[in-house]
Amino acid sequence: MPGTAPLRLFWFLPTAGDGPYLGTQEGWRPAEFDYMQQIAQAADRLGYEGVLLPTGPSCFDGWTLSSALAPLTQRLKFLVALRPGIIAPAYAARQAGALDRILGGRLLLNIVTGGNRSELAQDGVHLDHTARYAQTDEFLKVWRAVASGQPISFHGKHYHVESEGKLAFPSLQKPYPPLYFGGSSDTGVEVAANHVDYYLTWGEPPEAVAEKFDAVRAAAAVRGRTVRFGLRIHLIVRETEAEAWDAADRLISRITDEAIEAARDRRSLRYESEGQRRMTALHGFRRDALEVAPNLWAGVGLIREGAGTALVGDPETVAARLRAYQAIGVDTIIASGYPHLEEAYKVAELLFPALGVHPKPRDTDIVGRDFAESRLVRAS
Repeated sequence: MPGTAPLRLFWFLPTAGDGPYLGTQEGWRPAEFDYMQQIAQAADRLGYEGVLLPTGPSCFDGWTLSSALAPLTQRLKFLVALRPGIIAPAYAARQAGALDRILGGRLLLNIVTGGNRSELAQDGVHLDHTARYAQTDEFLKVWRAVASGQPISFHGKHYHVESEGKLAFPSLQKPYPPLYFGGSSDTGVEVAANHVDYYLTWGEPPEAVAEKFDAVRAAAAVRGRTVRFGLRIHLIVRETEAEAWDAADRLISRITDEAIEAARDRRSLRYESEGQRRMTALHGFRRDALEVAPNLWAGVGLIREGAGTALVGDPETVAARLRAYQAIGVDTIIASGYPHLEEAYKVAELLFPALGVHPKPRDTDIVGRDFAESRLVRAS
């Protein structure tokens, strides 16, 4: 029953770096491998199902990073970006098959069409919004066929592909790793309805999210498909409401008015994203109206692009707000918090019990087990 079943809880790897404050280098932690390893192993140990690895020119490459973290984690899944327009679909299918095997069947794929014009231009993508989603649709037609071992003869506007559909190293998951996707425009909804397993949304008020989900459900039903739903959101959870709101205020306490104005200018010049437009409209770059729904706070979006809202409160309140999203169809929460290492622990220790999440027993830590075994060998 919605509202009572366990939620799937994911965490976030800050592959562009993070820190205790937004909008400043004070306390900044660069995206070094050792730090990413600490966060991934903490998430694995604490019982998060997986981690999202973001994408972009400023991010540590997710495909490389996930393959390096695979032997250092046990059950953790890796939600890695797959970028239509940047890589050929048949080659991408071979890459996904190989990485899923390396990860032992723990690969998930996040289809990212992209909406930042300047970042897309760095990768040689100069299509407009409608053309990018048309390309994504073609890409996924080819990718899904090749990844599932089906022959395909495809002649579209963006791709001409002749493939026998035979993969030397297919993925362990069948027919291929699950596909995740977020797109708030009408063309994005069409792509979701045609191809993906999970539709993701950023944290808008529940009534706005419900409208998007209804549109995706209806479009998928016309095609004889069903789609599951996930929520990408920040969490600020403390023992009391007052402590949580103090932590939210502290997070943005170093953001200057000049930095907010610069963020406004960047978004107006760079973005063709309906999802980003909706995020920005929640706060309008105003500091005085950041609680846009009960416990839903848009302060992160004053400076951060992408997911810009957080649920703020004590464990029981945040759990209740997440249950409200679950009641409209969300079964997966992809959460984050600053800084990500410490907040992974806070969320697990405070929120998991309130949600009735009980992580499965885990084997001895890999590094610790190997160290213990090496001592036994030396002793013998």
